Amino acid sequence: MRHTPMEVWVGFSVVVGVLLILDLFVLNRKSHVLSLKESAWWTGGLVTLAGLFGLFIFQREGPEAMLEYYAGYLLELSLSVDNLFVFILLFQYFAVPPALRPKVLKWGIFGALIMRAIMIGAGAVLLTRFEWIIYVFGAILIITGAKMFSSSEEEVHPEQNPLLKLLKKFVPVTQGYEGDKFFVRTNAGVLMATPLLVVLVMVEWTDLVFAIDSIPAVYGITRDPFIVYSSNVFAILGLRSLFFLLAGVMDKFRYLKPGVALILIFVGIKMVAAAWVHLPVAVSLMVIAGILLGSILLSLWKAPSPDLPS
Repeated sequence: MRHTPMEVWVGFSVVVGVLLILDLFVLNRKSHVLSLKESAWWTGGLVTLAGLFGLFIFQREGPEAMLEYYAGYLLELSLSVDNLFVFILLFQYFAVPPALRPKVLKWGIFGALIMRAIMIGAGAVLLTRFEWIIYVFGAILIITGAKMFSSSEEEVHPEQNPLLKLLKKFVPVTQGYEGDKFFVRTNAGVLMATPLLVVLVMVEWTDLVFAIDSIPAVYGITRDPFIVYSSNVFAILGLRSLFFLLAGVMDKFRYLKPGVALILIFVGIKMVAAAWVHLPVAVSLMVIAGILLGSILLSLWKAPSPDLPS
């Protein structure tokens, strides 16, 4: 496991903090629905920045570390896009007005970054102390990928979520949305949550569930905690703009979910077989990129043609 100096961690954290402040509190200080042009610029800019960061990894650690970073980033990006499907279903289920969705996504990003940092740290400790747990991680990914591959349409059942049940048990929830507020106080002085807080809780829960898959998956690519964290961070930073860029065309990527499932199965098998078969990171990168690109191209090729006016 490589050792990354503390100043690199601090410098990276400062860069991420500046990007978050610039995105959420300066250029977009008022939560609003990003236009197609805005979301395209932000997505393109963050993807470019993520690509350039790989060159920084190359300068510091060499070509293998750079390939690990790119493989990890592609893996996390593909899982993040799959995560967007669930976000869209949640917004539809709770009938969240479009104007309120940016605020949920904004706070969802903060929560995701904190949870990923905790889980990445925990994963590094577990792998250091219990080497055999890599096989457990691999088995989890294979099972998850197999279930994802065989499942049909994505479904959400918020009413069955234990965290949501606990929230509603202790905090009363208003019948309707109260602007962009998460809490309101009634005339009687009772503090009540709004459905917007319920949606935020579900978004954070969804990201936690996805992190349980994504963190072991990226540790199947690299054992370097800094590469694991940086690849996760860049994927999460682009989640909000990517949502607005793809929200209207997500139904066209019907083969993306099976593609992500195949990637998880591939990484899981790689982890389980690591003691007997060493797969170069360049091969892993090509397989992940090939599956992701293939699923996108197949989706576009098989997309139904729009009905022509008679």
